[in-house]
Amino acid sequence: MDEAAAMTEAAKRCGEGRGPPKAVVRWGRRAWELLEAVRRRAPLVQCITNFVSMDLVANALLAAGASPAMIHSLSEIDDFTPRADAILINVGTLSDGWLPSMRAAAAAAARAGRPWVLDPVAVSASDFRLEACLSLVGLRPAVIRGNPSEILGLSSACRIRDSKGVDSSHEPMDAVGAAKSLAQASGAIVAVSGAVDVITDGRQVVGAHNGVAMMQRITATGCAVTALIAAFVAIDPPNALEATACALSIFGLAAELGMAMAKGPASLRMHMIDSLHGLDEHTVASRVNISFIA
Repeated sequence: MDEAAAMTEAAKRCGEGRGPPKAVVRWGRRAWELLEAVRRRAPLVQCITNFVSMDLVANALLAAGASPAMIHSLSEIDDFTPRADAILINVGTLSDGWLPSMRAAAAAAARAGRPWVLDPVAVSASDFRLEACLSLVGLRPAVIRGNPSEILGLSSACRIRDSKGVDSSHEPMDAVGAAKSLAQASGAIVAVSGAVDVITDGRQVVGAHNGVAMMQRITATGCAVTALIAAFVAIDPPNALEATACALSIFGLAAELGMAMAKGPASLRMHMIDSLHGLDEHTVASRVNISFIA
């Protein structure tokens, strides 16, 4: 059986395509279980993230029920990182001073058995950035989330010369093969953000279909959803693929709800955070849209 046929068969086994789509019901229930657990347990997420995203990252985590800690000093890593439930490392405003902290936090997370998530922002922008991200991948992140161009560059260990900084020059489906290869090589779950978010463990490929186009007009939404992934993975590290897909879908659903009240990017940002905070079981169970894709 070829890979596409295997994916189709796996989807059928979950009930997709026969009457009421049981896979959607299962994903919706799973997403609610994870969100409810985040709210109940308030996982502590250490965020070594860029200056542009700190506000939205912290507020998205708080709205979801998690506890953000914006700690990046190398002097604090040994004391603090082992106490965190998950760690986010985002290289958006990478510097020579921050890179040792990122490496130390990743290593400390590994020693403590804590999952950490890598956001390789604009990995093709410079040789320094590419080499930094490759060294971080070697420290075994649980999840890597990026846009299609970032995943293509990281997977090939080569800069994408037509990349547009933090913006992608490619579509998510362009990067499925690269994402699978990167997942197999790194041992991480790899998520490719786009109109449909693609998530893979190197074998299975699922798509998270929630979201709105205007999210692209708000800076740091990608950074914020990567932080949410860290919070969800902290709840269930052995099932990081499910946790990643559910976090992406939950964030996209909050944007859909916020868009119904928004007049533009600024009001969408506000309403999206409010909607994330106010999500209830019925809304999550009925509107989360995740499926197996070939």
